[in-house]
Amino acid sequence: MIYGGFSSLLDLGDSKGSYTDGFLVAVPTANRDAYLDLARQAAEVFIEYGANRVVEAWGDDVPDGKVTDYRMAVQAGTDENVVYSWIEWPSKAHRDTAWEQVMADPRMQPDPENRPFDGKRMIYGGFTPILDR
Repeated sequence: MIYGGFSSLLDLGDSKGSYTDGFLVAVPTANRDAYLDLARQAAEVFIEYGANRVVEAWGDDVPDGKVTDYRMAVQAGTDENVVYSWIEWPSKAHRDTAWEQVMADPRMQPDPENRPFDGKRMIYGGFTPILDR
């Protein structure tokens, strides 16, 4: 089990979805504001294409594990923090359709040389809720 606490950087939207995309990424601490600016831009695009909610959370209680942990999962360096993010969608079918549109949107084509994190160490996946109270 990997566990930790995260402070909300961005929480856009207000309803639960029936499908969730989740992300972990290491962000240099010095790039926190640049990451938040990029996250705000991306969140607007996701909401525009039908996401119910976008959350970006900055690690503030992320303990070191013995076998694995959030930091090890994304190979975070000592000058980096872990961001835990998720996007809630109305359904997987809606997400699949919207995702193609999101990725084709010119606003989602940032300059890789100026990205405030290393995208090669991002972990992501899609999840169907099994409990939502």
